[in-house]
Amino acid sequence: MIRQSLAAFLLTTMPLAAQESPRIAVMSAFEPEWISLQADLEGAESQVINGTEFITGKLSGQDVVLFLSGVSMVNAAMTTQLALDRFDIEAIVFSGIAGGVDPSLNIGDVVVAEEWGQWLETVMARAEGDGFALPGFLSSPFPNLGMIFTRETTVASDRGEPETRFWFPADPDLLAVAKEVAAETDLADCNTDDACLSEPPVIRVGGHGVSGSSFLDNAEIRDWLASTFEAQVVDMESAAVAQVAWANQVPFIAFRSLSDLAGGGEGENEMGVFMSLASENSAALVKAFLAAMPSE
Repeated sequence: MIRQSLAAFLLTTMPLAAQESPRIAVMSAFEPEWISLQADLEGAESQVINGTEFITGKLSGQDVVLFLSGVSMVNAAMTTQLALDRFDIEAIVFSGIAGGVDPSLNIGDVVVAEEWGQWLETVMARAEGDGFALPGFLSSPFPNLGMIFTRETTVASDRGEPETRFWFPADPDLLAVAKEVAAETDLADCNTDDACLSEPPVIRVGGHGVSGSSFLDNAEIRDWLASTFEAQVVDMESAAVAQVAWANQVPFIAFRSLSDLAGGGEGENEMGVFMSLASENSAALVKAFLAAMPSE
């Protein structure tokens, strides 16, 4: 009786990750991707942890847990760490929409960046003469945009001493799978309301993505992100997830489909028209990616 009681106690008190079979975390920022991914989920079981719904099951032959990151860097970091603490996560796959920064990209294209950085980790500097100047005890490795000076982030992990860095990488093995899948996947070019793209969507694997807790709809900042960080895409979550994955030494990759041009278009921001199409394309690519991943 004592042994049975002890076993029951350990099961209820040990971290849930210790009780779980390995899974791939499949995260979405918005409900359209979340709904699309759920449609093909087999054996779905739902649980709510601290207000966030996690749905386990099998998707494209892989054991997964689906959940919404929530919009913003803080929400994304919080839900990612919560999933890592409660489930045995062997990889993190993010599916979402984003704003296009690279002028060669069009709405509907999907970017799978190899590195992510936080462009709004900044100093808002004081005016000095005809420009702006940082305090003497601070520095920035990047050209500023007016008073905005982007800085690196110091992150602690089990690797040793805390490390200061700007870029957080996607996993090279996952990127290799994404390249193979990209060459074989066709994306939709019209949404359910028959609003169609001017150019057939393409998938670009590699390059840089940046994130920050600001919805970007400004052409000047867009151009600065492209020239300063050589960014292809901007969003509000991926760099936060990449940082948490790096700190926990868990493989990470993000698929971001362009719903708008982050202020680079000629008229009203395009997200309201093409969000559904971008979401479906991103989710479709993630399903194909999961199917191509090797199974244990």
